Amino acid sequence: MIRLKGTICMTDDQADKGTVGYLFEMGALKRGKRSGWWIAGVKDPETIAEHSFRTAIIGAVLAMMEGADPAKVALLCTFHDTQETRVGDIPWIGRRYLEAASNERVTADQVSKTPPAVAEGIKAVVHEYENGDSLEVLVAHDADKLECMLQGMEYLEQGYRNAQEWVDTTRAKLKTPSALALAEAAQGMSSMEWKHTYLG
Repeated sequence: MIRLKGTICMTDDQADKGTVGYLFEMGALKRGKRSGWWIAGVKDPETIAEHSFRTAIIGAVLAMMEGADPAKVALLCTFHDTQETRVGDIPWIGRRYLEAASNERVTADQVSKTPPAVAEGIKAVVHEYENGDSLEVLVAHDADKLECMLQGMEYLEQGYRNAQEWVDTTRAKLKTPSALALAEAAQGMSSMEWKHTYLG
């Protein structure tokens, strides 16, 4: 049995099934598309999971550059869009017409069948990303924007000219010196630059 404040809440079997259910739900992020790119004309945009993966990598790198905690930033980035299994990826233009539940409310529902330690841990991560003002939170938000900028640049290379707006608007929202420096360095670079560097 799992106990919370002296009350029997659920059996171990129920908790395990609840946790696995949450993990299956997170798998939907591998299939959910980042719908804002459809507005830019991208026919087969990246998935939410693909965005979150590179955001976590960028976040860890930016944290190292900024003197923040890389593991904490990567954790914040990993969970930052997990709510989109239930509400989808609502593009900025759609937010003018919709009132979606807060990410914290969605998260609470998502983890309601998991053990208390898991539920409280995930809710704390999401709450901090949404409301915190630490350097780690600032870096995590910059990582999200820088990833969008880099993805936009890759779509530009593929011929989606409307992606330029995403590149410009996300770059303009960057705040940390390191994110600004990387955004500046990315301008004019090819997404295959890394390959040419090592192959000569």
